Amino acid sequence: MGGSGKPPEGTPEGTPGGSEDEYRSVVFDESFVRAARLQEYSAEERIADHAPAVRRRPPLHRGLSRQALALVVLVALAFGTAIFLGVRTPYQNPAARRPAEPLRMTVIPLSPRGAVPGAADTDLLFAASPAAQYRVGAEGIPLPPSRRTAHFSDSQVVTALTTAKDYIVRSSLYPEVLTGQQVRPVRVLLDPDQLDQFDESFTHPAADGRHAPTGWLVRFDPSRAELADRRVRVQGTLQAAETDASTLEVTADHTFVYALRPAGADTKAPASLFTVRRELQFRFDRDDLRLRQTQLIVSYVQAGPLSCAEDATNHLRPLLAGQTAKEGGPAGTDPYATGGATALCGTLAASAQPKV
Repeated sequence: MGGSGKPPEGTPEGTPGGSEDEYRSVVFDESFVRAARLQEYSAEERIADHAPAVRRRPPLHRGLSRQALALVVLVALAFGTAIFLGVRTPYQNPAARRPAEPLRMTVIPLSPRGAVPGAADTDLLFAASPAAQYRVGAEGIPLPPSRRTAHFSDSQVVTALTTAKDYIVRSSLYPEVLTGQQVRPVRVLLDPDQLDQFDESFTHPAADGRHAPTGWLVRFDPSRAELADRRVRVQGTLQAAETDASTLEVTADHTFVYALRPAGADTKAPASLFTVRRELQFRFDRDDLRLRQTQLIVSYVQAGPLSCAEDATNHLRPLLAGQTAKEGGPAGTDPYATGGATALCGTLAASAQPKV
């Protein structure tokens, strides 16, 4: 009764006082436990009797994985494609660009049959003329509805139309251009290939169909006439069309009516009307559209009242109120001379003059 008894079969294994005494000399310290490698049986290994007790991890491969290698290849392909397209694009390849054609121009003076009518009131002059319903200034140059073409987007067509309109406004309506003070507002809109021809036209004007300043813009002889009213009357149309996969063309046809008086005259001096009909053809390649510049390839101008005997190459020399045309026709044309232009002159119809 004095001590604890043992079962007849002996102390069960795993209970205090049992077989654990023989393992008491083994010490599992913290470093041992942390260093121990835990491995689990996979489901397949637990089912199979003769399978290895532990599923071993595959060895780590040093270097790039397949996914990383594929990503590097894709990036390299994309970069190479971008460089190839950048080299092939027409914006970056000047060799593929067609050079601009030189401007072909025709300026025809219109001579009146009698004295030029005039009045001190410019509003009265306009109201009594065919320009009575014309709009004032740039409002008379409306843009047409634009549509994309086979090779040009809607925005590119709009750019061509607005650039052509800007050229017309600057070359026909700017007072500093009309009075011969400046040409730069017009020059900056031209394709660089045409700048030499433009500059030569003003340094060495010639009636050769290539180098007449009045083919590029409207300007009056400042020693003869000045604007009596800056509200120029305008009416006309603009049309855009694709000529090939790399070219847009804009055709402009506008009539401008100016009120003029003698240079330096009193504001009460009689004024007269001067009419200019300009038919212009503009060309745009993709570089021109990107830079908002243009190539002017055709300029056909009719202007009057002028005297056929006067040279209208460098400046327009209007006949003013009460004046009549001088006797004589235009300068003679030499059919043996090459590279020249035929001298032309027309008659200004009486219906084109104001009824005052």
